[in-house]
Amino acid sequence: MLRSSHALVALLAVALPTAISAATPQSFKGEYTVSFLGLSVAKATFSSHYEGDTYSIDGSVSSAGLATLFDDTRGTISSKGRISGKQMQPQAFRADYKSGKKASVVDIRFGNGAVTATQVVPPPKKRNPKNWVPLDSSDLVSVLDPMAATVIHADSLDKVCGRTVKFYDGEMRANLTLTYDSKGSISVPGYKGETVTCRMGFEPVAGYRKGRKALNYLKKRSRMMVTFAPVGQSGVYAPIHATVGTQIGTLTISAGRFEATE
Repeated sequence: MLRSSHALVALLAVALPTAISAATPQSFKGEYTVSFLGLSVAKATFSSHYEGDTYSIDGSVSSAGLATLFDDTRGTISSKGRISGKQMQPQAFRADYKSGKKASVVDIRFGNGAVTATQVVPPPKKRNPKNWVPLDSSDLVSVLDPMAATVIHADSLDKVCGRTVKFYDGEMRANLTLTYDSKGSISVPGYKGETVTCRMGFEPVAGYRKGRKALNYLKKRSRMMVTFAPVGQSGVYAPIHATVGTQIGTLTISAGRFEATE
């Protein structure tokens, strides 16, 4: 159950509206639906606030539709930190989930650009050293939490793709690579305009079991596409639509609302 909670954090973090720097306070709101084979399986709402060089993000996620019959998961996510130049510098990330009667927590603390503490409740089971790739302290330097990992600061749509993001979810460290695919446009409540789509690659680095089929599929076979749109005039681009190919079908994440609230 803990791993499914981690997966939900990572998946829904792909749909996160945010901004980098605000001369005056700015707030944004995004509402998203996750669907599988045309059926809604999860929903998420995020509210973010930016003032000066600080940011804070609060969100709620829940399973929806038929998914509630198999895994009724509900929870909250929060992230806060500072902004240095064009870089997000997380200070704290926390996800609290309850699946049925089982509760789980992921709490990550940062300092001086690196992870300083991680708390996972319930703790992960003992790992088999024969097939487990352990985390090293060097793996946790200059990494982003699941929320900050999807924020792209760029000078234009043309420069959004073509980068690698270091991602840490409380157990696994992975690299997410963005490669240019195409340009387009989209219209949703709160935003109408140009977008850019990047193909996303997934490379596990540490904190995972070698030979795990789901990870191997994401790394070698999955087609993952993320469409970004600008958030106001902030110079930041955030996901507004995404598709993730899995072993049993394609998950689609779509924004139902993507707007500035101040």
